[in-house]
Amino acid sequence: MFTRIPLVLIILLRFSEAFVPSQKQPQPSRSRLNFFFPNKNQPEEPAKQVPVEEEPDLVEKIFTVFFGKPEESPLGLKRFDENRFPEQYPATTTDFDVEPVETDNSEMAYLRPLLRKTNLEKRGLRLTYDANRDGWDPVKFHAAVDKQGGGLVYCESRLGIQAGGYNPKGWVGYGEARGSIAAFLFQRQGNRWIKLKKVGGASFAQVDNPESGPSFGADSLVIPLSKDNPKLARSKLGSYFERMPDGGNSLFGKDASVQLKTLRVYHGVYGKDEYIPFTDAEPLALY
Repeated sequence: MFTRIPLVLIILLRFSEAFVPSQKQPQPSRSRLNFFFPNKNQPEEPAKQVPVEEEPDLVEKIFTVFFGKPEESPLGLKRFDENRFPEQYPATTTDFDVEPVETDNSEMAYLRPLLRKTNLEKRGLRLTYDANRDGWDPVKFHAAVDKQGGGLVYCESRLGIQAGGYNPKGWVGYGEARGSIAAFLFQRQGNRWIKLKKVGGASFAQVDNPESGPSFGADSLVIPLSKDNPKLARSKLGSYFERMPDGGNSLFGKDASVQLKTLRVYHGVYGKDEYIPFTDAEPLALY
């Protein structure tokens, strides 16, 4: 009986070794000298791994049958960029490299660099509202600009300061605060344009009240076109649009309000059956 106990222990020990992870024994270094095979003294270079393309699984095969080979950029996200959808991004303030459009007159060509990376960059323009031609009146303003898409406002004070703003969402006259991160204000300084980006998010890019003219933010550039003072323009920067590069808080220099001598609005030219964007109320934009 006692002679069988060691045999049982040996069997149990052998059986338990199967569950104990084995440790690799250190291999002798290949860098040691081999006196019998001198050519094998140098270490061998590891073989290069050749990537093996995995075979698509069943789901990928079914997808390929119905929709074609999957794109490198899922859901086409690679195509969603600043060049194709420029007004999903803040306005550029440094890039003015735009060629005039064939139909541009002198003033359109003069303003064209401001439209870099907007939906109107390469689109023909038309003068939809001229206060000196159509009247300094909010009703006439909205009759001309409503439901025409994004528009560029250009004004000049009696002292010769040129300023304005770009409203990507346009006007509809429904009393909305229409938001857009791509909106901007501008001023002419010498032979160059200064552009001021939207700040504080996209909201209140344009306050679209039917009884008022253009209003960028609540106070950044407001032209009420009121009966008692129709040519008044006010500007207070910082809350909705950037301040001037020198820290100034008005588009009109040291003056918070000025009298205008020019007020014009330009819109894009669209074909008869072409879709004009932003011609209706924006969801959740009503007061």
